[in-house]
Amino acid sequence: MNYKKLNDITGWIVFGVSFLVYVLTISPTASFWDCGEFIAVANELEVSHPPGAPMYLLLARLFAMFAPSPEYVALCINLLSAIAGALTSLFIAWSITMLGKKIVAPAEENP
Repeated sequence: MNYKKLNDITGWIVFGVSFLVYVLTISPTASFWDCGEFIAVANELEVSHPPGAPMYLLLARLFAMFAPSPEYVALCINLLSAIAGALTSLFIAWSITMLGKKIVAPAEENP
């Protein structure tokens, strides 16, 4: 099995495991910290504190639209956070293997 295929499979396994852990520990309602505000603001597309929030709020509103009833809006928006966290784990795994290959492999093998 070549390096690229093994790297892709390993990255997706990391994604799957981290997504499973996040989904199994997801909060079905608003938690104590800041996410209650984000859930309320995203559901109505209102204004919250701006750094990094506009993109998150638009994606959260998209996830809130798929809620079968208003009781599940918080769960759907928390599912967005689970997917984002799992994707972060995937890209970190790929970044670590990319940097590790550049450090370990000779310079002529790395483009």
